[in-house]
Amino acid sequence: MELKDKRVLVVGLGRSGVASALFLNSRGARVTVSDAKSEDELRDEIPALLDQGIAVETGGHGERTFQDQDLIVVSPGVPGDAQALGQARALGQPIIGEIQLASEFLPGPVVAITGSNGKTTTTTLVGEILRAGALKTLVGGNIGTPAISLVEEAAPDTVIVLEVSSFQLETIRTFRPLIAIVLNVTADHLDRHRTFQAYVDAKARIFLNQKEDDFAVLNRDDPTCVDLSRRTRAQVFWFSRRHEIAQGAFLAGSRIIFRRHGEREEIMAASEIPLKGSHNLENVLAAVCAGRLMGVAGETIRAAVAGFKAVEHRLEYVATVGGVEYYNDSKATNVDATIKALESFPANVHLILGGKDKGSDYTLLSDCLRQRVKCVYTIGAAAGTIESQIQGIVPSRHSGTLDEAVKQAASTAQPGEVVLLAPACSSFDQFHNYEHRGQVFKQLVRALEAVSPGARA
Repeated sequence: MELKDKRVLVVGLGRSGVASALFLNSRGARVTVSDAKSEDELRDEIPALLDQGIAVETGGHGERTFQDQDLIVVSPGVPGDAQALGQARALGQPIIGEIQLASEFLPGPVVAITGSNGKTTTTTLVGEILRAGALKTLVGGNIGTPAISLVEEAAPDTVIVLEVSSFQLETIRTFRPLIAIVLNVTADHLDRHRTFQAYVDAKARIFLNQKEDDFAVLNRDDPTCVDLSRRTRAQVFWFSRRHEIAQGAFLAGSRIIFRRHGEREEIMAASEIPLKGSHNLENVLAAVCAGRLMGVAGETIRAAVAGFKAVEHRLEYVATVGGVEYYNDSKATNVDATIKALESFPANVHLILGGKDKGSDYTLLSDCLRQRVKCVYTIGAAAGTIESQIQGIVPSRHSGTLDEAVKQAASTAQPGEVVLLAPACSSFDQFHNYEHRGQVFKQLVRALEAVSPGARA
């Protein structure tokens, strides 16, 4: 892709938008950025752009801004059906996302990981396994470091491990991962995709450009993933904790097995996995597939998994205060993720739920709430909706804010019980992102520690 002297518009000044604008500018493009947020809301991002001579439009998207552009790069937070983008498409202007832009310049093989839940943990673990196998490896994408920021460091022999979201996959054109992993697909982001089928179709785009010598790694235990296997030309490898499979990774009794071309290889005991929850067993099985397909030895994979520590904000143990354990799962931004978090604890959970609603059905939590939860504390914009849908299932308290929820849970929970932040909602009503929400939760727990002589980290 030739960028010198091209007129390029970047829409959306999130993390990937800023990175895209700076990259495009460094390659000689004439860059403009446009964001609907106000100048004050973007005060942290604007100076670095202006310093590079990049034109910045805030407070909305001007109609003329989208005209006469050679390329439009859209951040994943910008809906594809935005009016300004519709007008640009009508004019025949090319529109891509940051993942597609990066793929034009990344020279080495890509391992791409998507799914409704577990993406961050699996992406991080795959990166650790490949590094342990002495492969040059860079990790990024939706996990935090934009893919475009990896370009300058990447060489032809560098493996790029990317977490990719449905929003990012909507705007790919030629993006082709050597290994495409779909961990699971459950209802999420219906406020954006409108229907579950549209969400599934967005996830399926990860296979769009794969060929017969590529690999698709799919969850045999997830019915939607089974259906998706029909939508790829790549070689399919399965992972399963319930079924013995012909090609892929599975649980046989208490042992993790990888099978390829009829050869059965024992990788490790499931008991060696240091992460809580059956969902993390699935994440490990997917990572085992990726590691073996990239040529990493089974014993190396075993050591990397055994030494792996939980990703921050993903079922992260924070502290024990007054005999009560506190866990931060701020990354649980949908109902299925919250169910998986709850299934990691046998009972006596004080659950903090709420945030910005994504059109979710909270009644799906009912069974887990009855079996494992003593009380729910609701916060944020979705609090009323959650309360109406779980009414009568377990006691609930309208906390409003995370600060108040932690206070109420701390005053109610008894020694031996658990306080869990697993909100089932996005964070954008009261926080910058899920990381911010998780950091605030941990700060609130640390404040409890400071006044509790029996606390331990």
